Amino acid sequence: MKRITKLETPISFISSAAVGGYEEKRGPLGNKFDFCDPSDKFGQKTWEIAEGEMGRVALNTALTKAKLSHEDIGLLVAGDLQNQCVASSTGLHSFGIPFVGVYGACSTCTESLMTLSAFMSTSADLTLGAAVTTSHNAAAERQFRTPIEYGGQRAKTAQWTSTAAGAFILGRTHGAVEICEYMPGRIIDGATADGSNMGGAMAFAAADTIINYFNESGESASNIDYIVTGDLGKVGSDVLKEILIKELPGVERLHTDCGLLLYDFSEQDAHSGASGCGTSASVLASHFIPLLNEGKIKNILFMSTGALMSPSSLLQGENIFGTAPLIRLKSTIGEKE
Repeated sequence: MKRITKLETPISFISSAAVGGYEEKRGPLGNKFDFCDPSDKFGQKTWEIAEGEMGRVALNTALTKAKLSHEDIGLLVAGDLQNQCVASSTGLHSFGIPFVGVYGACSTCTESLMTLSAFMSTSADLTLGAAVTTSHNAAAERQFRTPIEYGGQRAKTAQWTSTAAGAFILGRTHGAVEICEYMPGRIIDGATADGSNMGGAMAFAAADTIINYFNESGESASNIDYIVTGDLGKVGSDVLKEILIKELPGVERLHTDCGLLLYDFSEQDAHSGASGCGTSASVLASHFIPLLNEGKIKNILFMSTGALMSPSSLLQGENIFGTAPLIRLKSTIGEKE
């Protein structure tokens, strides 16, 4: 069975916005974010509500950039790391847009864009849609590990959950940056039950998607500028490259990881890198979409990588499964009509 779906109807990025916190502002991409709050609270009384506010600010910013109203948007696909997508519902309910919630761990950004593209490509009436993804360091620590006040020590393989959000407005039209195909990820056993090494666990899913994409599509690696993963971090990126060197020699040189781009390792203690579904969303919105918009790069394979686990599954000694959905983004700048 073929896994790649080519979009016959053009789906393009109308606008994007990135929102972050204190550490994100300090990072290499900090000046590319639309808004950062150094308190990480975004004017709210709890970290959980603050994450919802991040999504609201990001979507509002993307709408403003596109000179659109929330009433113009036919469908909102959003997700976060909180149980039952509470951050998305808390932050985005005031827009009143028909909603599809996505809870795919750190694969949420790509899953949301893939889902929205699929809806829009098959519905002539759905001309504008929005996708929002958020994560918050303190909210995630409280849900998945221990509250930050506890002061728990992290292993060297552990990553830093980003306080970040990305919002995207998609249109059913040709544009400077288009989603031309997508490929759902499979559920792959990460071969570890170590919750401090999620990057290593997700690397196998990323490798599975990349290998199957090139085998099925027959695409030449020379036509791709970057293969972008979501948050494998240092450990996961090393594992992925080892697999690719063996299975698809040369392709490993195209790889970059959002978890390695968000923070400055010489100045920030991110251990193995950034994690959290806001990582890939904010890096896509602040870094890769602008590069594609300017025609500086032409084609990327974008995969938000997800570690499918829960506090209970880890306590029970279950392995961490991973998934890595893929979308291909192309720049049409310079193309002849």
